Amino acid sequence: QVELVESGGGSVQTGGSLTLSCSASDFTHNNCMGWFRQAPGQEREGVAAIMTGSDIVDYGDFVKGRFTISQDNAKKMMYLQMNNLTPEDTAMYYCAAARSVFVGCSYLTFEERDFGYSGQGTQVTVSS
Repeated sequence: QVELVESGGGSVQTGGSLTLSCSASDFTHNNCMGWFRQAPGQEREGVAAIMTGSDIVDYGDFVKGRFTISQDNAKKMMYLQMNNLTPEDTAMYYCAAARSVFVGCSYLTFEERDFGYSGQGTQVTVSS
């Protein structure tokens, strides 16, 4: 079981930027990790995914070039740089690691019912 801890959330105005960080207790290669978000009363929504130890990344369509997922294997860290934020991005953001049973690495993995592990979340609030 991998333990994940998010940080970096906060409140910004429309057009602002935030960088979320995720510390992982285990960061082996070829593991699908990523971010999902959930707003009150809404379904979980996959945001981005990255295959550890590789350049393979995947983003939800709504990201539209605004977010960048990255990793630092040596530090066991994953990041989500978010630019040009809008009020629609307001949600709790969670760091996630997929179970090894999943083939490939997609942001949609983290919308699966039993995708794997996640942290406690960090709140992102964007005001207009």
